Amino acid sequence: MDYIQLLGIIAGTCTTIAFVPQVIKTYKTRSAKDLSTGMFLIFWTGVVLWLIYGLAVNDLPIIIANVMTLVLATLLLFLKYRYRNQ
Repeated sequence: MDYIQLLGIIAGTCTTIAFVPQVIKTYKTRSAKDLSTGMFLIFWTGVVLWLIYGLAVNDLPIIIANVMTLVLATLLLFLKYRYRNQ
């Protein structure tokens, strides 16, 4: 593993972990009213496209980071839908 790939893994880890506090807060408070559905749908689409790109160029840091981010973003969208009436 070279330094550039390590840099990509660290960057991907940081941007992915940034979602964890929001997922936890949304789950604990059972409220997602302050999350913008439009923004998250656009973001989710971007993550899917980055994942496709990462697969196309066979770039492991991009693939791993975007799979994890996609899971967290999908979970937030699910929680937003689930808690929409609360």
